[in-house]
Amino acid sequence: MVKKLGLLLGCLVIMPGATWAASCSRINLTRCLDSACAINLSANPAARCQYCGTVDAGLPADSGLKSISAGTSSKNTISAKELKQAPTDPGERYVWATELCLAKVQNCTLQDVDDTYDPLIEKSCAAASNSSNMTTLQKKAASNTKDSNTCNNEIFACITAESKCDSDFAKCSDDKQFDSFFATCSTQATGCTSFVTKVRQEIAESRKSTLAATSANIDAIVAARKKSREQKIASIKSSCSKNTAFDSCVTTACADNTNNNCATDAEKTIANNLCAFYKTACTKVK
Repeated sequence: MVKKLGLLLGCLVIMPGATWAASCSRINLTRCLDSACAINLSANPAARCQYCGTVDAGLPADSGLKSISAGTSSKNTISAKELKQAPTDPGERYVWATELCLAKVQNCTLQDVDDTYDPLIEKSCAAASNSSNMTTLQKKAASNTKDSNTCNNEIFACITAESKCDSDFAKCSDDKQFDSFFATCSTQATGCTSFVTKVRQEIAESRKSTLAATSANIDAIVAARKKSREQKIASIKSSCSKNTAFDSCVTTACADNTNNNCATDAEKTIANNLCAFYKTACTKVK
């Protein structure tokens, strides 16, 4: 024992600048700070941020300032009695809790607090942000008052865009193509899930009617052209059978292309030759 004590004293003489300081128990430091900043943490991941982070995180669900250490030893935690004096502002509360915990947990410094607890508050604030975003989305969904007509108009405008079916549904004459475009448009129309089936039936009927009308118009145009052609052919056949077109041509040729209006056989021959194409054409008409 004397030898060990001598050795220890010798070392102190050799290293006069050496210090012997116990290390900080960061576990106890965290437990202490949690007693003020992590109330109801298991049910509220944002607690550390709300109690000791920032007012932007909102008020904690349990706004009562009771201590999570109530009923347990307050050696390394802030007691319920002490917690009654805690500031309500998150920043001030964190400073207040730090001062108490550095007094309760020996050998710890502000650096230990920064290294140990600041990352926990940052994670909690991330949780608070996610919760806030989720709340916003939920409120947005709850405030969505779309009805069947609104959804119909929205999806109809999407599916009849030029890049999809187009206004006359010409690009969706195929059922599979229509189904594909409708799936895309109905997915993009948020808040319309309840009306998709009804809207699809209505737009499908509109598509059917539009395509039918387009087909009818085409048939009508084809029929009109066919009728016009038949009428012209009938007229030409009639002219050919009676030589009316040829005779009319000869009369005009005599007047315009001869000096004596076909008074001579030579002039008549010239006029007949000029109009010979009518007789040739008549042999081609069926």
